[in-house]
Order: sequence, then structure tokens, then C-alpha cells
Amino acid sequence: MGKLYLAPTPIGNLKDVSDRLRETLKSVAIIACEDTRTTGKLLGLLGIRARLISYHEYNESTRAPRLVEYLMRGEDVAVVSDAGAPGISDPSYRVTKAAISAGAQIVALPGPCAIIPALTASGLPTDRFFFEGFLPRTTVTRKKRFAELATNSHTLVFYESPHRIEKAVSDALETLGDRDACIAREISKIHEEFLRGTLSELKSTLEKRKIKGEIVLLITGAPKQTKEKKNKYKK
Repeated sequence: MGKLYLAPTPIGNLKDVSDRLRETLKSVAIIACEDTRTTGKLLGLLGIRARLISYHEYNESTRAPRLVEYLMRGEDVAVVSDAGAPGISDPSYRVTKAAISAGAQIVALPGPCAIIPALTASGLPTDRFFFEGFLPRTTVTRKKRFAELATNSHTLVFYESPHRIEKAVSDALETLGDRDACIAREISKIHEEFLRGTLSELKSTLEKRKIKGEIVLLITGAPKQTKEKKNKYKK
């Protein structure tokens, strides 16, 4: 039985490629990737020649069984996304679950992922955090989701599009109140930037300038209730 490697690729800086990632991509029989062109360019820069197969959200239900067939033949398979860790807002869940059911060993390589550097450099509490992924696209559903998270005391972490970040911040302000927040964009890239402040301050900033790139929005969680407040209505 082959091994399934979940292999994070750089989210911006090629120097984030580890020796272990290089060795893994060189050794596996096949690399499943979101876009063969994108992964092909990365492999070219690393001087690696490999067999590629497309594996993305639109074909993963049919590709996953095929990849498991390779594993059952004793061939090692690596799954990569266009950037970052496969499985974090990118495909890999189905093939990982199928491989586990087939008895294959899963090897998850540590590596680039925008969530952790965004969180640790945000200046917001890091001891507990809640990762939501991408927010809903429409205002109504976005506000509804914020309302559902309003009592969560963990730091809230979202991915967001540069085209919707202004609306997302505005909806968060209206729904959650004026909490401390941070916008982290282009993590590990040349134009990496952190915008820190309250939601109202970030809203004002976004009204004056447009920002581009990959964005992580972080918002302080709800204040924890004191024991006295929790028992306020108890007799």
C-alpha cells in the first residue's frame, strides 16, 4: 500500500519550500494538484519532473477513487493545492477519507498556511481561535453568519476576497459591534501588509483605499461573561 502525502506549497515566497517537500515531490509516483499548470511552474522552479493529475473541487468525487487505486498498487501519491495546505479551503478531504478507509498511511507535511502567520502577527488573542473559512457572498447570509458567531469568545478568522472585504468589515461592524480586528494580506509576499485597529477604523481605511491580494480577516471574539453575569438571573 502506498502513502498519501498532503503537501503544502508556498503561498508567496519560494524560500518557504522545505527540504522535506522537495524530497517528497521528487519521490512520489504521482502528484494530484488543483491546476497542473500552476504546479508545473513550481516544479520547474524546483527542478523536479513528475507525473501530474488534476484534482480540484469539480472532479474530486471521481478523482479520489482513482488516486486510491494508485495507493493500492503500492504507489505513493502527493496532494497539493495551488498554494498553502491542501484541505484548508482547498480539496483533499475526500481522497484523505477514502485513503484512510483503504488502509493507506496519511503523511501530512507541515508547511505554509496563511492562517497561522496572520493570527500570530495580528495582535489579537491567539490562545483560542475559530477558523470559518470564506464568508458567504451576499450581505444577508454574511450578516446571518456573523450573528451566529456573535457569542463566540474565540478570535474569529476568515478568508475573504479583496472585492468583498469592505462589505464584510461593514457587516461585521453592524452585527458584532466595534471590536478590535486585523486585515492581513499577501502573507509571505512582497506586498505583505497588516491593517490593525477597530472594525470602524478598518472600515474607514477601506473607504479611502482599495486593497488587493489574498486576505485574512481576524476579529476579536465576544467578551467572556463573568461568573456574576452568568448567574444574574438565577434565584
